[in-house]
Amino acid sequence: MLIDLSDITKVYDLGQEKVHALRGVDLEIRHNEYVSIMGPSGSGKSTLMNIIGCLDVPTEGEYKLEDVSVHTMTDSELARIRNQKIGFVFQTFNLLPRANALHNVELPLIYSGMSKKDRRERAEESLTKVGLGDRMQHKPSELSGGQRQRVAIARALANNPSIILADEPTGNLDSKTGVEIMEILDKLHAAGNTIILVTHEAIIAEFANRSVHILDGLIDQDKLTRNGKKAAQA
Repeated sequence: MLIDLSDITKVYDLGQEKVHALRGVDLEIRHNEYVSIMGPSGSGKSTLMNIIGCLDVPTEGEYKLEDVSVHTMTDSELARIRNQKIGFVFQTFNLLPRANALHNVELPLIYSGMSKKDRRERAEESLTKVGLGDRMQHKPSELSGGQRQRVAIARALANNPSIILADEPTGNLDSKTGVEIMEILDKLHAAGNTIILVTHEAIIAEFANRSVHILDGLIDQDKLTRNGKKAAQA
């Protein structure tokens, strides 16, 4: 099992008030699954994503990543997982405004200790994969929203992670460009990546094979999408 969450709770202590973001979530995700996580604002879906991505820790419960308990890992081990095993794609792109596309994609490779020559080649390869081979020297301000998101996806791919976590990756894009970004994620899934997608849009969730719906900190539904049913019948 790639991801195994057992009875995960998350409580935020806000002074005299305690906010229960997750109330006992059980979730398993296998290698090369394509899962969408849906839910209304405040449902706990972003908290769940942060825990899966090792950006946050649960208050109670156990998270096993590839059969290893995350709570037993050191800070350096968690940093290595975030850098090498998980690629993050965010709604707001999170690109360095003064750096060109190539340097933005190179950034996680610098932290992994890769040589300048190797990281340049890897970054060029990642940008070419997402159709930006001719935009490598452009800064974010010189790119469209869809192109900026492609740079963000290329950056997520730079260390060849097995897991791609995409948090509302189409939220700042028009519908046509959003579909183009989802088609890129489809190709990554077909190439072997595990894709976990957080979205509030049902039409975007249907690109996944499985949809998990979060409500009030609990899993309300866990079902195959239309794409998942087609894949199961194939």
